Amino acid sequence: MDRLLMYSKFRKKTYTVIYQANTKAGRLFDLILLGVILISVLLVMLETVADFNLKYHSYLITLEWIITVFFTIEYLLRIFSIDRPIRYIFSFYGIIDLLAILPMFASLFFTGSNILTVIRALRLLRLFKILNNPQFTSQSLKLKRALIASRGKIVVFIYFVLISTIIIGSIMYLIEGKESGFTSIPMSIYWTIVTLTTVGYGDISPQTPLGQFIASFVMILGYGIIAVPTGIVTAEINKYNQNKNNQNQNPCISCDNTDYPASAKFCPQCGDSLENK
Repeated sequence: MDRLLMYSKFRKKTYTVIYQANTKAGRLFDLILLGVILISVLLVMLETVADFNLKYHSYLITLEWIITVFFTIEYLLRIFSIDRPIRYIFSFYGIIDLLAILPMFASLFFTGSNILTVIRALRLLRLFKILNNPQFTSQSLKLKRALIASRGKIVVFIYFVLISTIIIGSIMYLIEGKESGFTSIPMSIYWTIVTLTTVGYGDISPQTPLGQFIASFVMILGYGIIAVPTGIVTAEINKYNQNKNNQNQNPCISCDNTDYPASAKFCPQCGDSLENK
């Protein structure tokens, strides 16, 4: 009976630490886990540096195995502490956690497969669980609503940009030709996108005066194009904030609704009078 009670307490405590990020122990565990993930990814990157790997290869492998054992124990504890382990095993995070430990074990049979441990970087997605508090949730919801509200304008803007790149690319193909590297319209469109986004690889460049003039125009246009989506989303965020400021924060007595203008006399959700709110 005592053993069963100890087993139950240990299982419950393990669940609290691993799955409940809103507790002190859970938040500490998640921070340690993220730190180990970052170290693991760093080790994999350092292993690809020839001189560093040649000098410290044995240390890198030892550290990677230590981290792999840590991840394996964590994975097993997640299965052990949850009521429905199958649900976790086949969940998105469950599959990512499994993929994080398989490459090192696979390296025992297949040479070089340990380089796939860089997949562990996907476990950094668990950062969102740590940020799951009212402040961050409120800000993320605000950004989500702004993106949804502005999606129509952004789609129209992207359509305009695509049409513009096709037209400019076609014109540059006719002006510059194959001699300047504009060997086809798709290649010219590629140059237009690279120039429009201010990346400027320099692998293709116009040689004629007219082509250089158009290129200058495209470069200037690129700065405006970069600013437009930001302005659209920012305007929607400001609009959302203004609407929130104009709303009455006193809830309706009947349905607790607060989403109504300060001048409203009746609740838009239930229809009851707001006179005596």
